[in-house]
Amino acid sequence: MPIPVEVLTALNTTPEALAKNLIDDTRSVYSTMLGLDLMHLPLEVDPMEHFKDCVSAMVGLAGTYNGLISIHQPCSLAMKLTEAMLDMEVTEVDQDVFDALGEIANMVAGNVKQHLSKGGLDVRLSTPSVATGSDYIICTKQANSMNLLFDLDEEWLLVSIVLEMD
Repeated sequence: MPIPVEVLTALNTTPEALAKNLIDDTRSVYSTMLGLDLMHLPLEVDPMEHFKDCVSAMVGLAGTYNGLISIHQPCSLAMKLTEAMLDMEVTEVDQDVFDALGEIANMVAGNVKQHLSKGGLDVRLSTPSVATGSDYIICTKQANSMNLLFDLDEEWLLVSIVLEMD
């Protein structure tokens, strides 16, 4: 189920416009901060909560709108993104990867926040959280989510937003 109608109405937007903003915000961060060109794959993507050999970075939203921005990618892509951000070789998923991906998620969430209110002043962001592992589950209110799939050098990247009103 997509973002609730009452949220879209309050934001004076449509699912398509919200998706376009999220796509543009995500691509902008990856282009500006990493010099990488993400390609959005316009596919219907079911909410995912079970991940294998991945890294997930999440930032919570609280205020007039509550929710979660999460970015999920395979460990191999997480290391490539960290290499691009820090300009150094990365051979394992470690604290540098956690820090880099947390910061990427924070930047995407900061951009998205600007679409949620005038100047984003009535929505606060949490400190980024990062999860990784060979097999893990992240549970959110999947019913209120929008999930967008991207491709970067033949690897996938999933950006999800869960959004509800206070």
